[in-house]
Amino acid sequence: MTYNPVYEREPFTDFEQVTPSTPLEALNLNWRERDLPERIRTKHVHRLHPYLGKFVPQLAEIFLRKYQPKVVCDPFGGSGTTLVEANALGLDSVGCDISAFNCLLMKVKTDRYDLFVLERDILDIIEKVRLGVAFPLFSKSLDDLDTDNEYLKRWFAPKALRELLYYRSFIPNYRYQDVLKVILSRSARSSRLTTHFDLDFPKSPQTTPYECYKHSRICQPTDDALQFLSRYSLDTLRRIREFSQIRTDAKVTILHGDAREAAFPEIDAVITSPPYVGLIDYHEQHRYAYELLDLPIRNEQEIGAASKGSSKRAQEAYIAQIEQVFSNIRKCLNKNGVVVILVHDKNGLYKDLASQVGFRLKEKYERHVNRRTGRRAGDFFEEILIWEPK
Repeated sequence: MTYNPVYEREPFTDFEQVTPSTPLEALNLNWRERDLPERIRTKHVHRLHPYLGKFVPQLAEIFLRKYQPKVVCDPFGGSGTTLVEANALGLDSVGCDISAFNCLLMKVKTDRYDLFVLERDILDIIEKVRLGVAFPLFSKSLDDLDTDNEYLKRWFAPKALRELLYYRSFIPNYRYQDVLKVILSRSARSSRLTTHFDLDFPKSPQTTPYECYKHSRICQPTDDALQFLSRYSLDTLRRIREFSQIRTDAKVTILHGDAREAAFPEIDAVITSPPYVGLIDYHEQHRYAYELLDLPIRNEQEIGAASKGSSKRAQEAYIAQIEQVFSNIRKCLNKNGVVVILVHDKNGLYKDLASQVGFRLKEKYERHVNRRTGRRAGDFFEEILIWEPK
């Protein structure tokens, strides 16, 4: 694994200079940390909530500037990377996802806000929670907040869970409830009974002190959610404010459904990063949000979920479902449209896919991914496939 490899050409970072005439083969998209630091990759609302499996927003920006579609679609909307970048460029966009949480996240990232009201909502609710925690005798008692949810009782210390439930109880009183739900979810992720170094894939609650590889000391499992609710309230407000400075009036459409059968409008381009086979359970990674927010779980409809494995049989099922998605997309893509797919196709599953769903492979590029963290450590190569209708 290497974080700063040597490339023959300097990686391309002058994103605003991309135009329809820019030759893609001239761009080195192998970014090192010094070329594209984390603070830039997660600018404004892109870091509103942690999300495994999202792709670099600068890739979406490059292809949006290159092809300049009137309407772009991401049938695997995920955390909304394509939609956010399209809106910043004044392009209409459509995102679809089977995950209710993903659709919530896309909506919160791309909505237009009255920033005065948003600030009032965010600061008022956290102040109510602080006062309630500090002076429970003079407010709604935290002890009255109980739940029968076994998942929540297992993964949160009693004090942290009461604070999360207390915050949740106030949400219906505010205008921007979806933003508050994302703050609650992000805070819940950090206040679970997990080790500091395994927030992505915890297998069981950590209830005793442990040797922390992240901090090189003995750490205690957290029993406090208020610190995270306070921190993420301010961070969320800052990020939405930052995006509001470049947000446009371009239309954003979010479809909560199965991309294999969703009714997409007419589109000019697709820019997407499909799930990889057998890698991530997209519902499970945000299970705390589903339980806290009582969101519908449709994990059985996930394509390529880790729980389904990566056997030969799983790969066959995966690519058959991916084929259904792009066959469906083909119906609404105009005749001069383009499809850009970012995928780590180590098993060659996409080799013949284009011709099977009414496309031809126009171009293919390989990109070195050398920055990985935590359990996802290790570099690899991913492909950028560019299709056009037959």
